Amino acid sequence: MPARETTNPDGVDYGWVMQVTFVATIVVGAPVVAVLSTTTELASWTERALFAVRVGAPIWFCTSIAAYLYARREA
Repeated sequence: MPARETTNPDGVDYGWVMQVTFVATIVVGAPVVAVLSTTTELASWTERALFAVRVGAPIWFCTSIAAYLYARREA
C-alpha cells in the first residue's frame, strides 16, 4: 500500500481558492444573472450568452478576489 501523501502549503492554498470561487460564483452568480435578465430583452441565444458573460464575469472576479483575500488572511 503506497504511503499517504500529505501537503502543507505555505501561504495560500490556490486549489481551495479555485474551488470556493467556482461554487460561490454559481451559488451567487446564477440567481443574480437570472434576476437581472428579467429587465433586459434577450431575443436570441447569442444575446443571452453575451448577457450572461457581461454580468457573470464581474461576479466571478469579485468572488475570486474575496476568496483569495480570505485564504490569505487565514493562512
